[in-house]
Amino acid sequence: MDLSSHQADRVKIVFYTDPLCCWSWALQPHWQRFIENYKHQITYFYCMGGMIPDWKKFNDPFNSVSRPAQMGPIWMEAQHKTGAEINDLIWIENPPASSYPACIAVKTAGLQSFEASEMYLRAVWKAVMVDSLDISKKEILLKIAGDLNISKSVAFDFDRFENEYNNELSRDAFRNDLRQISYNKIGRFPTMTLTKAGKGLIMTGYRPYEALVEAFDQLQLICEEQVV
Repeated sequence: MDLSSHQADRVKIVFYTDPLCCWSWALQPHWQRFIENYKHQITYFYCMGGMIPDWKKFNDPFNSVSRPAQMGPIWMEAQHKTGAEINDLIWIENPPASSYPACIAVKTAGLQSFEASEMYLRAVWKAVMVDSLDISKKEILLKIAGDLNISKSVAFDFDRFENEYNNELSRDAFRNDLRQISYNKIGRFPTMTLTKAGKGLIMTGYRPYEALVEAFDQLQLICEEQVV
């Protein structure tokens, strides 16, 4: 994320998401292409949604999901509609109990740098969506962090991650995200808000690259008309 200059001229994007959101994972190729092509015109941040506190509290009436086995068809639909690599059998064979631990892990990585948090988020998505790993377990989250520490593509300190995981700072960072979700009444993931000069747009759900560009251009046009 290039934050070096002309911040006021950039479009600010907040990506509201969750490590167990299959549609967010499916969106990644389009999102990464958009970031690469518009990196000098945007700033962006991730806000962790805490989609599944636990299965006693989770209920999605829109998709008729209230227990793990019912999540499988949603993931299967995402795979078929988007072509993303998603293993829906995890919800039968090894269902995660909650997305909170993984959300906290992403925020823990963020204590090191934005780049570390983004890299960790991508890794945790792949771990659950492709490799069918239970990301509600601490040992799995630590394994993901250990693999990143070895990769060295972005500076990542595993020992620091292990010490800071689920401490007061990382939990506070996640609580701040939950407060932002509540304040902005974000009810579904993924959701993106695009803002500039007091104007804004919101997009909810999976969107292809062209829709991201269209939203960006639309906001730029609104801002230009405001100046005129």
